[in-house]
Formats: sequence, structure tokens, C-alpha cells
Amino acid sequence: MAANRLMKALNNNGVKAKMLVRDKETDALTVVGLPSSPWLRWAFLWERLVIFCRLHFSRKHLFEIDIANAGTDITRLREFHEADIIHLHWINQGMLSLGNIRKILRSGKPVVWTMHDIWPATAICHLTLECRNFTTQCNHCRLLPGGGSGKDLSTAVWHRKRRMVADENIYYVACSHWLESEAKRSALLKGQKITSIPNPIDTHIYKKGDKVEARKRLGLPLDRKLILFASQRVTNENKGMSYLIESCLLLSTQYPEMKDQTGIVILGGHAEELVGQLPFETFPLGYVNDEQRIVDVYNAADVFVLPSLSENLPNTIMEAMACGVPCVGFKVGGISEEIDHLHNGYVAAYRQAGDLAKGIRWVLSEADYDVLSDSAIHKVAQHYSQQSVALRYLDVYQQAMAFKHYRL
Repeated sequence: MAANRLMKALNNNGVKAKMLVRDKETDALTVVGLPSSPWLRWAFLWERLVIFCRLHFSRKHLFEIDIANAGTDITRLREFHEADIIHLHWINQGMLSLGNIRKILRSGKPVVWTMHDIWPATAICHLTLECRNFTTQCNHCRLLPGGGSGKDLSTAVWHRKRRMVADENIYYVACSHWLESEAKRSALLKGQKITSIPNPIDTHIYKKGDKVEARKRLGLPLDRKLILFASQRVTNENKGMSYLIESCLLLSTQYPEMKDQTGIVILGGHAEELVGQLPFETFPLGYVNDEQRIVDVYNAADVFVLPSLSENLPNTIMEAMACGVPCVGFKVGGISEEIDHLHNGYVAAYRQAGDLAKGIRWVLSEADYDVLSDSAIHKVAQHYSQQSVALRYLDVYQQAMAFKHYRL
């Protein structure tokens, strides 16, 4: 989604950009799918099988690890030969292998790599949490059985990545200052160029609308303050639903009147599993991929809460703010870069359900809501608009091309 938004931003600001994807699900001419081949499916399955074996045939952490041992050689494609810049995004799960990336680097074309998580700077994980091994060398990985060893899968992949980038230059772009700071601590990326540019958002689509009409279209009540939680899979432990549940229980105890005045809207897969766990009436909307319906969901809400335990620069907060919805989240990752504490939302102390509850209450009942809403819209327009983000990427592209020309 973020890559697609950037492609549109670039095309709207003078750059001819195409996006190459593993599985094309649109008719857009600017999106190109990999050539159909049985290997696409097998590349994904082979990587999972290798990881499954290394996990001693346990499904735990199976999709938290990527080793990029299989993928497609894109250097043969017409689109690759036509390109002046190769811009990598999220390339895992059978898209590109480390060997494929090495071949791209050896092609002589400048390479920019947007980091949507920490994986390019670690061996096998997308979330480091409290682990700092990537600052020296990945080993004893917490995701492997028994906590791994000094020469485990993470160590092997670390060395493969080191060989991949040896004597090569990649322009890494993190989506948040926090991730930029983390990437610069990685021993794997030592000597590489790393900067940060946020994801863009189309403010012609994500914008403030009529709250009453949005609720009517969604079948949501008109007489309640609505708290919104959204995630692709709402039961994902890292998205922090347990903290939202705890904070709502605290609110219902401290302010009993909220039970009849408040509702919880849950957007995402497995939403129905959470009904009954919250003290307020719950409205599970399930997984939605229709963009206009998603905009309606944001506009129907009074506050958006994302108590994630690890985040880069979440699109959901950006989308909610663009619709004028104040946000509440923990002080982690890039969340505090999006939410300006007490100006357009509330940044709660990390893993503190009590402070999360305080933030929700403050937005709903204590702050000047209209000021918060206007400030949220202004923040998005100023920092995350298509034009501002595209211009910053143009500068990176020019630097990358100039450096390649200098080396040649």
C-alpha cells in the first residue's frame, strides 16, 4: 500500500514510475506482475519449508522470519532494462532472494531501498523488540528454538547479507526517524547511506467527511463516542489489543457512565473474536479493502487508538489524522513522530494501559476536540502530502544517480 502510494506520488510529480509486484491484483497499467510461473509459488513454499525445519517443525514464528533464499531474477525483465533507478520496498516471501538482489546491485543501476521495517538491517527478523544483536552480529536469535546459538540460522543469513552488500552502495530510506536511527546502529549497514522520508498519503481521498453520514452508511450508532482500533489481523499480539482491552476496563470502572456512551469499532481480520472481551458495545467490521469504506470508518470514529508494541510509521495513524481523527498510541517507533502529544492526539507511556486510558479519556471528554481535529489534518498536509514526499525522493534519486555516474 505504501509503495503504491509513493508510485502515484512520483507519477503525479514528474517521474515515470512503475511498480513490480509478485502477485498483481489490479488492472492498473503502472503495476506489473512477475511473469507467471510455477516457481513463484514454489519459491514461497521452499522458504517456508526451510524455516519450518529450522523451527523444529513448529509453526510458532513461522511468518516472523524471512531468509530470502528463493526468488525471481528480475534483471531479465523489460521494465528493469528501461529503468534508471531500481527502488526496492518489501521484497520477502518469494519475491526476491539475496542472490537476486546481489545481481541487481551488480547491474550497475542505482538502487534505493525503502525500509518498511528493520529486516534489511538484521538477519532474519522484522521486529527486533528488545534484541540488540543486530548492532554487532545476529546470533542466538530469540525466534529460533531454545534461543538459537552462536552459529544459528540468523548467523548464516547475516553472513549472506554481508556478502550481498560487500563493495556495493545502496541508498536506504527509512519511513521514520526512529527506524533511521535503528538502521544506523546496524553493523550490517555500516558505511551505507541511510536517511528517512515518511510514506505519502493522498489527501484527496483521505479527508474529513460528515460523521453522521459515515455512521449511517456503516450501520453504526449515532448516539455514542466511538473508539476505533484497526489492524490487518487484530489478534496480532504486537498490535496491543490486550492493552486496549485493559484500558477500556479501567475507563468503565473509573467512569461508569461511559458504558452507555461509548462503543468500540474494530476494523480488521478476526475482529469478531474480540466481541465480549471489551466492556463497551463492540462493532466488528472485519477486514475491509474498499478504500472509500475505510475512509468512512475513520470518519465515523471519534478517536483512533493504536497501542502497538513495535511500529515504524503506521499508515493507519496517518490515515486517521488526514480524516481529522485524533489518535492515541504508545511512545514507540515512529508513532510519536506522527502524533504531537497534546496537540493532535496523545502519546502514552510504553505498555502503560493506565496512561493509554488517560489519553482516550482526554481526547473524548477533556480536550478541545475541534482544535485537535484541525491540528491532525494540518500535520498530515504539511508532512505527508504526495508532493512533499515525492520531492524528497527525487533528491535521493538524484544523489544515487550522481554517485553511480561518479563511480563509472
